[in-house]
Amino acid sequence: MSDTALPLVISAPEPRTLDLIFTPPQLARLKANYRIVETTADGVARLPAEVLAEARYIVGQPPVSPQTLAALKALRCVFNVESNLLDNMPYETLFSRGIHVVTTGLVFAEPVAELGLAMALNLARGIVDADLAFRQGQELWGGDGNRSARLLSGADVGIIGFGDLGRALNRLLSGFRTRTRVFDPWLPPSILRENGVEPASLDDVLSSSDFVFVVASVTSENQGFLGADAFARMRKGAAFILLSRAGVVDFPALMAAVESGHILAASDVFPQEPLAGDHPVRALPGFLRSAHRAGALDIAFKRMGDMVLEDMDLIDRGLPPLRSKRAERETVSRMRSKPSDRN
Repeated sequence: MSDTALPLVISAPEPRTLDLIFTPPQLARLKANYRIVETTADGVARLPAEVLAEARYIVGQPPVSPQTLAALKALRCVFNVESNLLDNMPYETLFSRGIHVVTTGLVFAEPVAELGLAMALNLARGIVDADLAFRQGQELWGGDGNRSARLLSGADVGIIGFGDLGRALNRLLSGFRTRTRVFDPWLPPSILRENGVEPASLDDVLSSSDFVFVVASVTSENQGFLGADAFARMRKGAAFILLSRAGVVDFPALMAAVESGHILAASDVFPQEPLAGDHPVRALPGFLRSAHRAGALDIAFKRMGDMVLEDMDLIDRGLPPLRSKRAERETVSRMRSKPSDRN
């Protein structure tokens, strides 16, 4: 097959790059089977009309106007490799034309869940603080160093949100014999029970848990919904672990709850990133910080490439994509998670 007969792919994966997403063999396979037109997200709309008309796939989540979409006559799928679905394209028209919109965010579920588990264990056992004290010659030995320690094993755990990340976290927690309650208004109770967790109200999750994991995406309905009242309902000394997006939390209220000594907290995400050097959370005792690094593993990025190639092959053969997660008509326009501006 000549190069001009190969299906055309528009590549605009920023903030990712093709070299980040694909291993060298995967990238070679992509280039052997498709013509690649590389551009920026904003540059997609300015591509020549003949390029837009031939494009079968878009890798990225560029803004797509109704006019640009009309020019994309052969488009079959948009592969969102950032993982946050933005309200920047006419989804209703995409769906009515049978064009798939998929996200590869599943690759981040396991790495983020593992870091969340590590954060919970650290808050339970004070590992980081004990290490720092040891370095400074101020360590406390034996029981003296465990006065505020607790076990994760057998604890009451709450999870807010139960998508890919929540399910990955639950699989890790299963070995700790936790009693796990879940609040997710987008899922029926039967699905939660099938995963071995208890459906619960938000109030029950907050008030009945020793550890609360927040893994919910930001939507048009839940921005900042975890505020001062929510933190006040938590058990004294409970741990609050934020893994999804800071937009679901009233962050000053979270810091105030930690500063008062009512709860402990850990977060991999923050309202502004990078965080200002003088932000008060940097020096807040009882708050464990991670610089949005939970999912940023090379192995996760490379799994994206595998997912994209396998789903392209399926779609080329007239089958639906199965590796990536498809956007849903009823919920995609509600998503409000801010994408990462880093790899």
